[in-house]
Amino acid sequence: MADIFPKILATSRIPVSPWLEVIARDVQFHGSSAAETYYAVAQPDYVVVLAIAPDSRVLLVRQYRPAIERFSLELPAGMLDPNEDPHTAAARELLEETGYPTATIELIGKGATCSSRISNTTHSFFIRTGERVANFTEETGVSVSLVSSAELSALVLSGDFAEQGHVGVVALAVARGLIEL
Repeated sequence: MADIFPKILATSRIPVSPWLEVIARDVQFHGSSAAETYYAVAQPDYVVVLAIAPDSRVLLVRQYRPAIERFSLELPAGMLDPNEDPHTAAARELLEETGYPTATIELIGKGATCSSRISNTTHSFFIRTGERVANFTEETGVSVSLVSSAELSALVLSGDFAEQGHVGVVALAVARGLIEL
C-alpha cells in the first residue's frame, strides 16, 4: 500500500534565537476534514563524535545542561556552523571540546535527531585522534575524561549517559565493528 501524505495547509516559523526556531504546521490527514497544528523545533544539523585517543580510551565530556537541570556525561558534539561540512564540524567540535585533533574520521550514521519534534539531522562520526594539543584549556563548565571500553559500557548500562542519541552512536560503532564493549 502506498503512503498517503497529509496536506500541510499552513506553516509559520517563530525565531527564538540565532540557532532555534519553533515551526507550527497545520496538517490535514487523509479522511479528516479538520486540520491539527503540530509543532517542531528547527535547529542547525548536529554532529556527534565517538573519539578514540591514541591510548585506545574513549573521550567523554561532562557539562551542565540547563534543559535537564543536571550535569550530563556525553560524547563530544555540537551544531554545524552555516554552510559547514559535517566532517569539518565533527573535527572542530572534538578539538574545541577536548583538545584532541582528528587523525582519521569516518561517518558511521546520519538520520533524524528526533523525528517527532526536531527537524534537523544528526551526523555521527567515529574518530581516531592524535595526541592532545599542548596548553589546551577546557571550555568553562566542560570537563574531559578518558574511559576504557569496559568503563563506557558500564556508564551506558547504568544510565549515566543522559543523551540517548549518544548511546545510539555507541551502538552504531559496536555494530560496525569499530569498538567492542
